[in-house]
Amino acid sequence: MELSNIKRVYLVGIGGIGMSGLARYFHHLGCVVCGYDKTSTDLTNDLHNEGIQVIFDDKADYIPLSFQTPDAGTLIIFTPAIPKDSQIINFFKEQGFELYKRSQVLGIISKGMFAVAVAGTHGKTTTSTMVAHILKDSGNDCSAFLGGISSNYQSNVLYGKNNVVVVEADEYDRSFLTLHPDVAIITSMDADHLDIYGDHAHLTDSFKMFASQIKPGGTLIHKKGLALETGFTYAVEDTADASATNVRIEDGDFYFDFKNANTSITNIKMGIAGTHNIENAVAAIEACLILNVEPAAIKNALGSFKGVKRRFEYIVKNEAHIYIDDYAHHPEELKACIKSVKRLYPNKKLTTIFQPHLFTRTRDFVDGFAEALDLSDELIILDIYPARELPIEGVNSDMILERMHLVNKRRLSKHDAIEAVKNELPGLLLTVGAGDIDQLVQPLKQALHNV
Repeated sequence: MELSNIKRVYLVGIGGIGMSGLARYFHHLGCVVCGYDKTSTDLTNDLHNEGIQVIFDDKADYIPLSFQTPDAGTLIIFTPAIPKDSQIINFFKEQGFELYKRSQVLGIISKGMFAVAVAGTHGKTTTSTMVAHILKDSGNDCSAFLGGISSNYQSNVLYGKNNVVVVEADEYDRSFLTLHPDVAIITSMDADHLDIYGDHAHLTDSFKMFASQIKPGGTLIHKKGLALETGFTYAVEDTADASATNVRIEDGDFYFDFKNANTSITNIKMGIAGTHNIENAVAAIEACLILNVEPAAIKNALGSFKGVKRRFEYIVKNEAHIYIDDYAHHPEELKACIKSVKRLYPNKKLTTIFQPHLFTRTRDFVDGFAEALDLSDELIILDIYPARELPIEGVNSDMILERMHLVNKRRLSKHDAIEAVKNELPGLLLTVGAGDIDQLVQPLKQALHNV
């Protein structure tokens, strides 16, 4: 498949964050772009408003005529989350189309470009968005395919005029093995996606394979302590090839100093909160130094970085109420997020609303979830969001509650969670999860604003 030949693009699962980025990219190139997803969301509404046709019925009859015969100008992209009995998927297969995953298409796009790929079981979206923002803000430019909506650019895809591309490399379904980057960042390799990998060792092996695919002369940057024998290490308040020191909070903002063997940058003000985001920033700084971005420009860009939607995003911030929303859905992410909130607001009582994501992940990490959520002062837990999975007997949110030591904990429906916030008006509220908990954000915001 040659990029220059593509005239028509159909995306099965177009509403996904990564897939919608590709839809926007090809639409920007002037291709005819349309696709299917099972439900309408704010993101699919945005695509529609941008001139991209989206359907919500999994019926082959709704596929446009121009997409019904294979040819060199037609590209079909699918997400592995689409069920195998999908009518649309099976139509394309029966007609003889070659179907491509998002990561394969990113491989085609980035071929011949200077590619910075960011992988990790958590931290990759913020880190890749930081790298892209530093390059854009410093005038060095880049294209970027991100796994979230950048708050600076209000998009998950950025268009550059040079040969540099930043991509978020997804480990799900081993997708990132289609990439061959010049610079690779690995932020974490915690056990996850065990429904795909079986065990942590196989997940680790896949990350090692990803690291081995860096182009000759390229650079691997990874968090210190990962099971990787080569590469450039980074850490916070620890000895590494690149590190953040003097981490502190002043007037509600995080500051730190950066140092590697050749460069020191002092008194960096972060545009976003969280010690885990300082860790992400150290990796982003190192990647941008390799791309010859000036240290002063890096410092300035991090100060203006507004983060990613649903990554430690302030929804309400006033004297009466603080409300933060975050995508955290793995125990390690939850720990980092809750600890950062508590560090910022040590004198406030933290109420956390958490929606578990996937039955398998809840089953596999139930003890870790209980330990992380115990860091809260009060917990409201929602039912498990199933995503692509069918229920597993005996696996539910109560499994987590039963293992927790926290006294103030309860399981509520989404409606009752909103009512609880209306009635109790918590001073410090955190919503976390990767399912449809984002549907609660506006009602909760309204509940706190209507005081």
